Amino acid sequence: MSILAELNTLLSPVLPVETGVFSGVPPDEYLVLTPMTDEFALFGDNMPLVDVSEVRISIFTKGNYLQRKKQITASLLTAGFTVTDRRYIGHEDDTGYHHYAIDVAKHCELKEE
Repeated sequence: MSILAELNTLLSPVLPVETGVFSGVPPDEYLVLTPMTDEFALFGDNMPLVDVSEVRISIFTKGNYLQRKKQITASLLTAGFTVTDRRYIGHEDDTGYHHYAIDVAKHCELKEE
């Protein structure tokens, strides 16, 4: 299962989730997943051994983002994701949304064939 599919399964019961950009009229709170990197992080005998995928989870809320940040971070850690960064991006004055980002990584060992 891809990292995007795992995140959708984990986070869609919490808030509406879209990949890339929210389509349609956005609710007062929602999440946007943005793929960031896919890399081979570890090699042996010139062959990749570990595949690492990273995604940015953007929380958009017109309310207080702190509780959502805690809730989503706890869910991610419990599900085995590595949280690599968390930061407040800013308040979007034109839309009224607070934007908070949580970057996550998932490591997958590659099997020899």
